[in-house]
Amino acid sequence: MRSIKEILRLHFEEKRALRSIAAAVRRSPSLVHDCLGRFKTSGLAWPLPEGIDEEELERRLYLGTPRARSVLVEPDFAQVHLELTRKHVTLRLLWEEYKLETGEGGYQYSRFCELYHRWARPLGAVMHQQHKAGDKLFVDWSGDGVDLVERETGEVVEAPLFVAALGASGYAFVKAAPNRQSMHWLRLHSEAMEHIGGVTAAVVPDNEKTGVTSPCLYDPELNPVYAAWAEHYGTAVIPTRRRKPRDKLYASHCSPSFI
Repeated sequence: MRSIKEILRLHFEEKRALRSIAAAVRRSPSLVHDCLGRFKTSGLAWPLPEGIDEEELERRLYLGTPRARSVLVEPDFAQVHLELTRKHVTLRLLWEEYKLETGEGGYQYSRFCELYHRWARPLGAVMHQQHKAGDKLFVDWSGDGVDLVERETGEVVEAPLFVAALGASGYAFVKAAPNRQSMHWLRLHSEAMEHIGGVTAAVVPDNEKTGVTSPCLYDPELNPVYAAWAEHYGTAVIPTRRRKPRDKLYASHCSPSFI
């Protein structure tokens, strides 16, 4: 490694960030992080004393006494929690950014997730819902659709995505629709039932206007066509409460015989 001095110069004199240094010296961020950590524990100071060239610096940092295992960098879980409220942000993405900054000094993904969930657990206790296989099918339009390009005109239109998931297993059916009209809403319900190979005891939608005419905490009024569809299939439609997304939380345990 012949770029130690440059890494140190960029860090101490230019005050560059880890990723910027890594790009400048064409090294990985984890290697740069390790180099700076070794320098910190080497007893040397910047600027370097006279007579220490690149070879001597490399010998002191890498060929001397083995470096003690460093303490892993604790993530800022308050910031992680805040970032998760943003659209399209996931724990995997936040962990990748964390590892880019910390390199070998950061937790692996599974441990990162475990520590985050442990940190977040006291923030809001919710009831754990245990679903039986074949009991409920949760349905909704997704927040984002997919862009479709009109072949002849080149016009880009957004097609909404219909999502249906079994409560017990999370086994999902996803399909795009031309729009959110009732005819497509009901057609995709039927296709979801065909896909999973059976009819669940209940269907749980959000208070989507294509399905629920009048939202109510105790007795929501279903669209008549939606109600007729449920009667035809011999199932019940049980809308969630308004502004209660956690009503759709499902457990990860299932009986595989249903699917």
